[in-house]
Amino acid sequence: MRTNTTSPFSFLQSLATRFQPPAWVVDEGQQKLVLFLNHVLMQEKEAQNRLLRKKGSVVHVRWGVFALDLLITPAGLLDRAAPGTKPNLLLAVAAESPALVMQSVLAGKAPPVKIEGDVQLAAELNWLADNLRWDVEEDLSRIIGDVPAHTLAGFARQAMTGLRQFLAQAPVPAAPASAAVTVPPVPEPPKASA
Repeated sequence: MRTNTTSPFSFLQSLATRFQPPAWVVDEGQQKLVLFLNHVLMQEKEAQNRLLRKKGSVVHVRWGVFALDLLITPAGLLDRAAPGTKPNLLLAVAAESPALVMQSVLAGKAPPVKIEGDVQLAAELNWLADNLRWDVEEDLSRIIGDVPAHTLAGFARQAMTGLRQFLAQAPVPAAPASAAVTVPPVPEPPKASA
């Protein structure tokens, strides 16, 4: 008897690769994503200060057929860059499989990303990825109050823990060895002797 070794997510993966949403849906989705990212950035002043250092820079983010050009504003926030703007940094998620990306994120790991361009900008974005978190419970408390928000957040944490445990048991499709490109560390300049 042969066992089926295909992923239960293979149908979703094939659907995601064939699905091409209308241009207006992509435009609205990108605008909402920028608004959400700015909401999260405004909760952490240090995040805005770090982006402020690279104001005017453009980051091109790509995952499969989806792409977004982000401009860092003089306020240390993000906006969509004008079409055709040359990016200073390219971030391309190397894993095409939505299931692989989801498993990586739920496991607390970043999916493999190809990085090309401005090393300092990449370092600032890496700091944001490591240190910036959306405070869902705080946002919920503004709408439904502190106690219900705390209760809902507790349920969500338990559900995420269960989902992580479930996905930890699922086989992870292997990413190509050349998928992730790491940026070498910038050597420190020699220190002047006193």
